[in-house]
Amino acid sequence: MEKGFGLSHLFMTVFLYCFANFMVVPAITDVTMTALCPGKDECSLAIYLTGAQQAIIGLGSLVVMPLVGNLSDTYGRKVMLTVPMTLSIFPLVILAYRRTKYYFYAYYVFKTLISMASEGSVQFLALAYVADNVPEGKRAAVFGIMSGFSSSSFVFGNFSTRFLSTSATFQVAAAMSVIALFYMRVFLPESMMSNTNCTKSTEETVCLLEKAPSKKWNLFVSLPSMDDTICLLKTSPTFSKAAVVAFFINVGDVGLHASLMYYLKAQFHFNKNQFADLMIIAGMAGSISQLILMPILTPLMGEEKMLSLGLFFSCAHMILYSVAWAPWVPYAAAMISVLATFAIPCLRSIASKQTGPSEQGKAQGCITGICSFSNIVSPLAFSPLTALFLSDNAPFYYPGFSIMCSGLAAMIAFVQSVMIRPPPPPAKDSSCSSTAEPLV
Repeated sequence: MEKGFGLSHLFMTVFLYCFANFMVVPAITDVTMTALCPGKDECSLAIYLTGAQQAIIGLGSLVVMPLVGNLSDTYGRKVMLTVPMTLSIFPLVILAYRRTKYYFYAYYVFKTLISMASEGSVQFLALAYVADNVPEGKRAAVFGIMSGFSSSSFVFGNFSTRFLSTSATFQVAAAMSVIALFYMRVFLPESMMSNTNCTKSTEETVCLLEKAPSKKWNLFVSLPSMDDTICLLKTSPTFSKAAVVAFFINVGDVGLHASLMYYLKAQFHFNKNQFADLMIIAGMAGSISQLILMPILTPLMGEEKMLSLGLFFSCAHMILYSVAWAPWVPYAAAMISVLATFAIPCLRSIASKQTGPSEQGKAQGCITGICSFSNIVSPLAFSPLTALFLSDNAPFYYPGFSIMCSGLAAMIAFVQSVMIRPPPPPAKDSSCSSTAEPLV
């Protein structure tokens, strides 16, 4: 029962944090365009700055996320959650105060530096918290429920933006970030992490890093080295395949989100309100998928098939965006995400099951670090493509060409996911002990 209350407070923490960050997404494109290219619907400078920001953030996250994961295994999830939730308040406060050109550049610098150390950390620390407290058989469903809360915050955040002015949007977002931090510190209990080693009489997954060759020395024993990440990838073929899938699907997602709003603004003259409508539809589809469909279908189909299904429809909705011929087509593409959102929770659950209970932070940090590496690669590839094909100098007319390339990256992830096979029944004499108990 105590763990059930802990998860409920975790879900509320994720909801409040994501609500604050998602509600500014529809407005940030207009703020960027107004600050950099006032009065225009197409701005190459804005596209390049957004791509550069994502690449720099990805470079920092690639180094920091495995470190954060390992530190959370040592010092606790709640302690490490405090850092990114505190830092995320400052960029919102800048734009809540003013959104002129120089304040936008101040926001840009602060957002980039802070995100280098915190981008994605709240999400993967929350996943590690769930893995600490939920047995393997229920993790995929609970991961899906947590993603459903995130999608619900996406809906409510964008719905709020629809009825707020730009200045009020950032003011409310900053206030909600503060509330999320205080709620987490007051109500969220520390995770019940297992510090037990591998034994021969339990039913959890073998600890991968304990199977790996031990290092003779390490200058900072409590900090992760690149060797830890390499050991995780080399020891389990399933984990390495999941890492490849994570890389390519994130390349596609980052490419899509970096290009989509500028594409829709240039092609169909979308504004803040239409962006919010589009995101509400996508968020509602994701909420239905993760809160209702995923807990029902995952036990029947298995995580591996659900992963492939989600990736197939992720590819389909990206390609549909790229060929949009009328303003209603992006809304139809957003509705396909009702099935596309299966992919990430299933991927995280598969990765979680490949490691022991004392390595969940390392495993989730490793996957997040790989996703961060894709955040470096994707903007370098897609930002020039987006700027080129939205300009008058495009080699051929295809404004959504960069989004179509994002769909091809998702297709590569789909092909790789088909190669992931369900694990055999766990052997009774070679697994890690776990203190996790069923929630009911």
